[in-house]
Amino acid sequence: MAKGYWVSVYPTISDPERLTAYNELAGPAVRAAGGRLLSRGGQVVAHEAGITQRVVLIEFDGFEQAVAAYESEAYQRALVALPDGFERDFRIIEGID
Repeated sequence: MAKGYWVSVYPTISDPERLTAYNELAGPAVRAAGGRLLSRGGQVVAHEAGITQRVVLIEFDGFEQAVAAYESEAYQRALVALPDGFERDFRIIEGID
C-alpha cells in the first residue's frame, strides 16, 4: 500500500505567533490519525520557482488514511483556528509503493 503525505507550503506568514492555536489542535489531531511529522519549517533550498518559506511534511501509512485525517472532526477544528492572513498551499499526495 502506498503511503500518503500532507505537504503544506506557507508562502506568506505575517505573524508566526498566531499559528500557536492551530498548532496546538493540529498536532494531536494528526498524531491521533496516525500521522508522523517529518519536517516543519527547517532549512529550505529552493530552485527555479521554489518558495523558501515554511514547509511541513507529514507521513501516513496510506493515502486514504491521509485523506481521512484531513476530513476528521479533530483536524477540522484545527482548521478553524488557522488565522486569517495566512496563505497556505496544502496537498495530500500518494507516495510510491
